Amino acid sequence: MVIDTEERTDAVFHALADRTRRDILRRVLIDEHSVTSLAARYDMSFAAVQKHVAVLERAGLITKRRRGREQLATGEVTAVRDVSSMLTELEQIWRGRISRIDQLLAEESTSPIGLQQKKSEFQPLED
Repeated sequence: MVIDTEERTDAVFHALADRTRRDILRRVLIDEHSVTSLAARYDMSFAAVQKHVAVLERAGLITKRRRGREQLATGEVTAVRDVSSMLTELEQIWRGRISRIDQLLAEESTSPIGLQQKKSEFQPLED
């Protein structure tokens, strides 16, 4: 099944929107864990933890493999790096916008029209 980039991005951010899923991801990035051992760490049912793991897996943030009767989950470092790259790109866009606003404000304060507006702001009001 091929998932387009926008759907993948939506799935990743949906997966990361939940505190428990972020914690699961942190744990499986450090070391491989069975779903059973993960479930023991949370105050929720095994089925609920299994659903969280499934959301992370669909987003491509973790992979699961079988070892006997256990399902072992491992974090996908490449996927996390992709998320980091997406966030860096968004940060650069916003920093560019902020720089442009700063530039426009600086131009306005040094232009003759901007100076006239500033002077009129400080003139007393007439009755």
